[in-house]
Amino acid sequence: MLGTIVNTSTIIIGSLAGAMLKQRIRPEWQNVLYTAMGLASLALGFNAVCKNMPQSHYPVLFVLSLAIGSLLGTMLDLSGRFDGLVARLRGKDKADTSGLRPGHNLAQGLSTGILLYCIGTLSILGPINSALLGDETFLLTNATLDLVTSAVLAATYGYGMVWAAPVLFCWQGAWYMTAKLFGDIIPDNLLCEMSIVGGTLIAASGLGILGIKDCKTLNLLPSLFVPVVFFLFKALWA
Repeated sequence: MLGTIVNTSTIIIGSLAGAMLKQRIRPEWQNVLYTAMGLASLALGFNAVCKNMPQSHYPVLFVLSLAIGSLLGTMLDLSGRFDGLVARLRGKDKADTSGLRPGHNLAQGLSTGILLYCIGTLSILGPINSALLGDETFLLTNATLDLVTSAVLAATYGYGMVWAAPVLFCWQGAWYMTAKLFGDIIPDNLLCEMSIVGGTLIAASGLGILGIKDCKTLNLLPSLFVPVVFFLFKALWA
């Protein structure tokens, strides 16, 4: 768990540092950072998909995952509920300079940050390697990347980005405990399929940041668990 603790700490440190610098950054610079994060999200998302797609044994699974997951997320209105929660925390009647409720931008920032921090090979394989092999290399590498990413995100969205840290801790902690309990029975194919879906969600988040298309990424999050359900049923019927 040492790597996860370090990774969580770097997000907190990066978020606080970025938010403090935000007060000294001109609006046009913030817009540049906003655009940069959108482009980075697209690049990271496409990279994850392109890297894992050739290894996929079920090339249609990610399509079904997105379809089923997005439908479920929309029915549950995850995006709307999250926006409402953040708005209540920061004050419903306040508005930012863009005319949007302050919770809107923070919600988009948090959803983007959570996806960038949690969905990726390093953040999934890292805690598994830590649990099974005692190898913290992936997690320490991920921590370095997240330090920079969290600072840039917080410079755009503010101190609220620090709330992505406990989400990362729970996410990596869950993978760590799963690996401890079930050992090496987690199939590589499952990690591959989750990385493809996760990469698609990161790219969708980038489209939202750039203002090209609001994909309501939070409504797509259930898509990540469809491959898990698929492999569970596959194991039961094998």
